[in-house]
Amino acid sequence: MPAAVTFDDVLAAAARIAPHTQPTPVLRSTAIDALAGCHLAFKAEHLQRAGAFKFRGACNAVWALSEAQARRGVATHSSGNHGAALALAATTRRIGCQVVAPRGAVTSKLAAIAGYGAVLHHCDAGIAAREAACAGVIDATGAVFVHPYADPAVIAGQGTAALELLASSGPFDALVVPVGGGGLAAGTALALAARAPGCRLVLAEPAGAAETRDSLARGERVTGFVPDTICDGLRGTLGAPGFEILHAHGAEVLVVDDASTVSAMRLIWQRMKQVVEPSSAIALAAVLAHRERFAGLRVGVVLSGGNVDLDALPWAAAA
Repeated sequence: MPAAVTFDDVLAAAARIAPHTQPTPVLRSTAIDALAGCHLAFKAEHLQRAGAFKFRGACNAVWALSEAQARRGVATHSSGNHGAALALAATTRRIGCQVVAPRGAVTSKLAAIAGYGAVLHHCDAGIAAREAACAGVIDATGAVFVHPYADPAVIAGQGTAALELLASSGPFDALVVPVGGGGLAAGTALALAARAPGCRLVLAEPAGAAETRDSLARGERVTGFVPDTICDGLRGTLGAPGFEILHAHGAEVLVVDDASTVSAMRLIWQRMKQVVEPSSAIALAAVLAHRERFAGLRVGVVLSGGNVDLDALPWAAAA
């Protein structure tokens, strides 16, 4: 898979997906600003179609296919948000979609994948099992593989969220995004380098899956780790293209424990009345955990998704 992705690809993606995505709002909270000690602008990607920024990259990948490729349909492996996004993107082009998901994935995310019309295949947990099962599905169906975060078209599409945020609400001193597989982080790095080179890119990563921090510190990808975090959308291994882009752009990583992430999620729910998932709230958690680094600054925060399994909440059993 080619690793080269450029800002021109991000611009092309923005034009390609415009008929199918929706610009998401930028939200502010004076109460949270006071707690954080800085000026925050929240890019509400949890209000994007399919409930996450993932629709941007998936839509770009689907519409970048040639007619011959599109007739084969698409396939991927995903713990939830990318699978749902690709399934929905496939419907916009009226092509088939196959999604391999690990057993034990968030129930509501699996329901969304099936609800958008994809054929759902289950596999064991772990990236190796996901990749092996997906390879089998592709062999059987001939579908085109769309990697959740290492596909160049996906990375370019994810970069359009930062592009929108900078255009509508910049300038910023820092922009904070969650990092798992690195597609959103890498796309954001490309957008910042071209449109806001003075803006610091900060990546929020779970303490139980901190291989991006370790990879950038060592100067080489760290693989083979076993993630242990409530942030189910951030358990993927940093992809090779994402690593190259983030390493080249000097991204900073802040590691956050799950308890802090849950507290930040609760704060967003209470003060902003916005339903976001842990993998999204971690970006605010990073700011709150490192107030001294952001004191008095203008900070953009990407709220990456809102696909919470409401049936799993404590009060759901009483409903």
